[in-house]
Amino acid sequence: MSGLAFDPQVVLTGGTVRLRPIHEGDLDAAWEMLCDDEGRRLTGTHTEFTREAADRWYRSRGQDRDRLDLAIATLDADRFVGEAVLNDLDPDNRSCSFRISLLGPSVFGRGYGTEATRLILDHAFATVGVHRVGLEVYDFNVRARHVYEKVGFRHEGTLREALSWEGRFHDVLVMGLLASEWRGTGPGDPAGRPARAATAGPGDRPAGSRPVR
Repeated sequence: MSGLAFDPQVVLTGGTVRLRPIHEGDLDAAWEMLCDDEGRRLTGTHTEFTREAADRWYRSRGQDRDRLDLAIATLDADRFVGEAVLNDLDPDNRSCSFRISLLGPSVFGRGYGTEATRLILDHAFATVGVHRVGLEVYDFNVRARHVYEKVGFRHEGTLREALSWEGRFHDVLVMGLLASEWRGTGPGDPAGRPARAATAGPGDRPAGSRPVR
């Protein structure tokens, strides 16, 4: 049996963002992210959360080694702008799932999501040693699908009309990326430098495994 596991205290540093453990100072921004109407649409989130439940969830991150929940923080001001998650770890088959959420339209288009995706994928393949990372994305989330394809994900199948949203049904696209394909695209840092990993000092979200944006 494989000993594959995540280090919940890992820190991954890129050129514009740092992925680090979620801390108390992130809770207001994380709540704002969960309540953002556009974010809820892009992730197909029907569930209503309470602030108490959300805070309890985020405070419990870092307690498991079968998932990795990291804040996406700006490198210059350490401002929370989203989260990147590896979950559904299957050690025997060396696979896991990936999802990412950003704070809202105010931080879209700045490259934060692309760099965070590259950083956490490089960690998954090069450090943790997974063989496959999978994700799901809704057919109307063109921006996210473009990012996933840019970093190497391939469309593997479609769950037809699996989401009902505001009176219409939408397809869920299943995508996957293999370690051999990732090695062919290069490391996580867009500048071509390997992502820097470190262990943090002292310091599922309620959405579970919902599709990413």
